[in-house]
Amino acid sequence: MLNAATVFNERRIYPTYEIIGGKKIMAPAANLFHSSNIVELVFEFRNYFRQKKNGYVFADHVDVHFPDGSIYKPDLVVITEENKEIMSSGKAIHGAPDLVVEVLSTSTRKRDITVKKDTYEKFGVKEYWIIDPYMKIIDVYILRDGKFEFDEEYISYDDDDWEDIPEEEKASAKFEISPSIFPDLKIKLRDLFSWSYR
Repeated sequence: MLNAATVFNERRIYPTYEIIGGKKIMAPAANLFHSSNIVELVFEFRNYFRQKKNGYVFADHVDVHFPDGSIYKPDLVVITEENKEIMSSGKAIHGAPDLVVEVLSTSTRKRDITVKKDTYEKFGVKEYWIIDPYMKIIDVYILRDGKFEFDEEYISYDDDDWEDIPEEEKASAKFEISPSIFPDLKIKLRDLFSWSYR
């Protein structure tokens, strides 16, 4: 049985953790809904950056070091070409990414919407997406004058749910999400939550 002390292919396998508020917190493995959302986002951003050559995307278990000693492993980080010096070590990110995405789970929900959000705001993350994979909702926060402002809530509707939605709500529904830092990147909500529709 593999555990933290197991030697495999001459490398030790260590559990992953974050440092939050000066405490070491284990970073649990992602479930399938969680992982599916991240895979879809990586695909969208990677294809975009291959064409535009203006940014970088990294997923699970990349360490992001903040000046207060916190070390987070966001579910996804996006770094613009102009901000690439924060990844110059090649081993971790040292400083604030331009966009951070966290996918909620029962074990991380409270931290994602409180202490992590506060840290991202404090150190200048320009945009923060919080994804609820079960409700198929994305809440977007934009940094303005040093503070996160709630920008928009994006909801991906099932076909059955759509039939029950009032007409005025249908009129304001959005079917795509775009990062404020890359407004020409259009990500279809249906694609992002595609695993849920199968």
